Amino acid sequence: MMFLKRIPLLFSLILSSIALLPGFSQTTNNFNVIAYFAGNAAQLDSFKVANITHLIYCFGHLQGNSFTLGKPADTLIINKMVALKRQQPHLKVLLSLGGWGGCETCSPVFSTHAGRLAFAESVKVMQTRLHTDGIDLDWEYPAIEGLPGHPYGPADRKNFTLLVQQLRKTLGKESIISFAAGGFTEFLDKSVEWKKVMKEVDFVNLMTYDLVNGYATKTGHHTPLYATSQQAESTDHAVQYLRKLGIDSRQLVIGGAFYARVFENVASTNQGLYQSAKFKSGIGYKQFFPTLTPDKGYAYYWDEEAKAPYLYNAQEKLFVTFDDRRSIELKTKYVVDQQLGGIMFWQLADDLPEEGLLDAIADVKKSYRPAASTIK
Repeated sequence: MMFLKRIPLLFSLILSSIALLPGFSQTTNNFNVIAYFAGNAAQLDSFKVANITHLIYCFGHLQGNSFTLGKPADTLIINKMVALKRQQPHLKVLLSLGGWGGCETCSPVFSTHAGRLAFAESVKVMQTRLHTDGIDLDWEYPAIEGLPGHPYGPADRKNFTLLVQQLRKTLGKESIISFAAGGFTEFLDKSVEWKKVMKEVDFVNLMTYDLVNGYATKTGHHTPLYATSQQAESTDHAVQYLRKLGIDSRQLVIGGAFYARVFENVASTNQGLYQSAKFKSGIGYKQFFPTLTPDKGYAYYWDEEAKAPYLYNAQEKLFVTFDDRRSIELKTKYVVDQQLGGIMFWQLADDLPEEGLLDAIADVKKSYRPAASTIK
């Protein structure tokens, strides 16, 4: 009888030993996969929402001191997002404020206690009415220049802290509060009181894309994983910057780009990389294949240092910087290796419904296990 009583314990020990073997895992990775969405309601049915943990509606704006939606269709989109939670109970739906060029009055409104309080209360009302789970702040940017002509000033940095503190007080502990942060050094240095802000928010969405933006006069990687000898800004640079400040790695969410930036008038030197240029346009990932193909003159290159792809069209002197399945897989593995909070991307409607970049993230999340030596 004593031997029989020990069988369950012995079996448990055997399973525990097997779990320690290389390549064996009992659980999947549990990092967040956060999708910004700026499409229409019908498009949501095309994507595997089961592979997403947070779906962020883009964008609401300020009307006076209050959070507002622009048109009736916005409410329909949010209602559709919330309805998806019936099939995917794990899913969280967030509202978002701002976006590029969408926060023109943020600096003056959030400069006063009355403005911050009114905004927080309006978010609570909207969240209650729409049954959403929280708010993502996409103020581009506190304390530094965003869209030319939009007001900003040094006081924005402190006021952003006061804003997230007021939101937490008003919305309570159960609501999710996050914010989108520029992934470049000037933002990291000047825009946020990091230790104070991160005490109030659940996570930060690092926009580790547009690191070479539409105002650039020289090509480069707009969303590289690592810095190079020619380009200091990168995903890893932003992550390590915040880690050195003592920010919890589990609050850091890195960004993937589901779109490309195209530059024109680019010399053929180094296949167009790090050359003088003028920004031409952006293009969504789902449009890559009919547009950026070898038969149209585009040659594919991989930068092993940056872990980033690029294209060059010698005939038309066009340079293209982007994420693809290979670079997204490496970014997702980086999340696991560095024990980060997750990966987010702009934006879901730019993806392919099948064999797209969301699928690449999901494949890594399901199957990737780091070697012990990679865990930081």
